Amino acid sequence: MTKQITTAQITALRTHIKRTWKTLTRSHQHLLQSAKDPKLEHQVNTPWIVYISPQEDYDTVKSVLERSLSTQEIQQIEIRTLPSEVEAIQEHGLLYLPGAYVVPGGRFNEMYGWDSYFILLGLLRDEEWELAQSQVDQLLYQVQHYGTILNANRTYMLSRSQPPVLSLMVLALFQHTQDQEWLKSTVPLLEQFYYYWVVPPHLNVATGLSRYYALGEGAAPEVLFSELDEEGRSHYERVKQYYQTFDIDDYDVSLFYDKENDELTDLFYKGDRSMRESGFDITNRFGPFSVDIIHYAPVCLNSLLYQMEQDLGKIQAILGNQELAQQWSDRATLRRERINQYLWDDAKGLYLDYHFQNGECRAYEFATTFYPLWTGLASPEQAQYLVKNLPLFEACGGIFTSTRVTGNQWDAPFGWAPLTLIAVWGLHRYGYHEEGDRIAHKFLNMAIKEFERFGNLVEKYDVERCSAQVSEEICFGYSSNEVGFGWTNGSILELLAALNLQ
Repeated sequence: MTKQITTAQITALRTHIKRTWKTLTRSHQHLLQSAKDPKLEHQVNTPWIVYISPQEDYDTVKSVLERSLSTQEIQQIEIRTLPSEVEAIQEHGLLYLPGAYVVPGGRFNEMYGWDSYFILLGLLRDEEWELAQSQVDQLLYQVQHYGTILNANRTYMLSRSQPPVLSLMVLALFQHTQDQEWLKSTVPLLEQFYYYWVVPPHLNVATGLSRYYALGEGAAPEVLFSELDEEGRSHYERVKQYYQTFDIDDYDVSLFYDKENDELTDLFYKGDRSMRESGFDITNRFGPFSVDIIHYAPVCLNSLLYQMEQDLGKIQAILGNQELAQQWSDRATLRRERINQYLWDDAKGLYLDYHFQNGECRAYEFATTFYPLWTGLASPEQAQYLVKNLPLFEACGGIFTSTRVTGNQWDAPFGWAPLTLIAVWGLHRYGYHEEGDRIAHKFLNMAIKEFERFGNLVEKYDVERCSAQVSEEICFGYSSNEVGFGWTNGSILELLAALNLQ
């Protein structure tokens, strides 16, 4: 029996979330705070670097920033123009954005790509209209000035994006503003971002489906410094030890690890960066450390691209361009057919990730199997199969990220607010209200219990133990549980709304 959530508990939660938007907001006045990056080594008494787009007028932007800061703060910052080639960057820094934005919280003191969607939903629920508008505008600015929506606005993330949710954000905001001129202005940037994902190297031509494929080379700088264990070993050193210790048959390890010289290969780092582009860092979904991700068509990415095609069609219809709307609708129909051809496993009754080289789906149950319900591309029969498989994922505190315990934060026993919300949305969309409501109640009860215990909302939870205390269970990547937390806040407000608990 699910515990009833009281009005007093909802009020306390909503008051906390409303207050937290302010502490998580970064604007020009917070530039020094934003520029500080706990994920990179920084020499004491040296300035923090802020890079501005080469398309901007340096003197104008510098003047605007200087007027927003005290003399003492200005002395701790160095403003530079971003080199036109990423490889030319010698010292990493913050990438300038012209407006205010909300960060996730904790060690994540910059604007993240897919976090921003769930944050936006929370801002809209909380009637933070100005900040919601700015949140979307900063992402559009990134596409215009930095080429795509970035993993986050730091120079070391210029070479990778994050799951594409921009069109969802544009339409969510438009639903409130009804500003057709603004909507029209977003179309070229939405299309630019769309094409980032549907041409090589992100496109697999043979299937017509897309993959995650980060463009940078070598170790991710933020991982080398900040993801250390108690013995001072980096994540990559722990990975090498894993490769030395265990036999792996998920993929050809020699592609990623040179055992003789005890070195990770260039392809390992390509896979590692691409795994971070997926937003699911880290899981064994694509084999240990997900470095084989570059050889897969993932359910999540292709479901989101289907959604984007649908959204672009909807936008063109709103703008009165029926012919263009139909073209986008046709693209979405074709993608749905391909997703169902390659990513649906009829025997298992699940959507699974498809390996290009062996021509099979990987039998790794992951919560992204609910994305096709959320985006509406599954048939009623497929939805019925997925609901029969709900016990694989349903836990005391919501939805398990996967069905495997691996020591990674994006596997069991962990659950994340956005994935639980997506599952609830998907179940509701296909009429499974009892199941969706039950899962929403489970997550909210857990989040409220831990909120009352610790006074904050966090990035992730152990949904088996219904606990925010997760650090001792995480072996790879970073093990901390960050406080804030932007997308948890937004997801909780959406779950409350889904249950009509306002």
